[in-house]
Amino acid sequence: MPWGYGGAANLCMHALMEAIRAATLVLAIASALAALLCLGGAVSGRLDIFTHFAPFYLAGAAAALLIGLAGGPPNRVTLICAGLAVAICGLLVVPELIARLTQDHATPGARTLKIVQFNLWDRNTDAAATARWIAAENPDIVVVEEAQQAAASIPIALKGQYPFSTTCDPPRACPTTILSKLQPSAGGGLASPGTPARWWGAWATFPGADGFTVIGTHYRWPFPPGPQAAQAARLAEFASQFDRRSLIVAGDFNSTPWSFFLRRQDARFGLERRTRAIFTWPAAPVTRRRLKIPGPFLPIDHIYAGQAWRTVSARRGPKVGSDHFPVVVVLTRP
Repeated sequence: MPWGYGGAANLCMHALMEAIRAATLVLAIASALAALLCLGGAVSGRLDIFTHFAPFYLAGAAAALLIGLAGGPPNRVTLICAGLAVAICGLLVVPELIARLTQDHATPGARTLKIVQFNLWDRNTDAAATARWIAAENPDIVVVEEAQQAAASIPIALKGQYPFSTTCDPPRACPTTILSKLQPSAGGGLASPGTPARWWGAWATFPGADGFTVIGTHYRWPFPPGPQAAQAARLAEFASQFDRRSLIVAGDFNSTPWSFFLRRQDARFGLERRTRAIFTWPAAPVTRRRLKIPGPFLPIDHIYAGQAWRTVSARRGPKVGSDHFPVVVVLTRP
């Protein structure tokens, strides 16, 4: 009997190892195919959608590679596919992570500027707490999106601290708004004939010897790719009229740093993106079944600034009412 039990156990163990090897092979092949689709994003906006999720393919390929090496005689196809996916996704994702770790931080000078960029979410679950957090953070400028419906009360609650509000379609309430302590010398909305539907943006120029302009925007999701690309082209054209050395652009771009779309935007703007690998979405349960996510996995909220500004700090704010985390950036001018 003991021998029989041992033989059955060995048989079960062998079957389990074969199942693990098969699953690892499938994972490696799937990761490799997804990685190759990511490369297609260089020429196709539709394929670039896959690129936003490159960290998942990288993690899957790395797991397949480790299991393949540790689980006995390795399957050559598993190793080749997993290695290919790790190489491709690593080239896409790792430079952004390195930039985050090596980002230069300046000492605050005589002139510092603190900016909060926050998609408030039109289904905000705690508008009062959101307003309290912004007030306590006490930034000089707040760029908000989806300041409507459940979040409409937030700019109103901050009116005493931020008396000046520049919206995309004044004097009506606008989902994208720039709140400031200092009165702008000029400002308005980005909407114009031919602008893609459902795009809201605002701009405000602040006076002084070292004056500057802030542009706030909210892009559509990257699928389908056409409208988002049109928004980016329009924004780059609009931003070109301002002094790029002092220009600041902030918003919910709905695009990750390793996508080819955002890489092209970084180059087109001619500004330095100060938010490096700061994961901001989701901060709330997603899907109709309200699936809870352990933490944010998409860095889609960004702040750009011209070379006149140096970065003192760039960080993610807390989870407070929205489906996005806020980002907080402190800049200084020499």
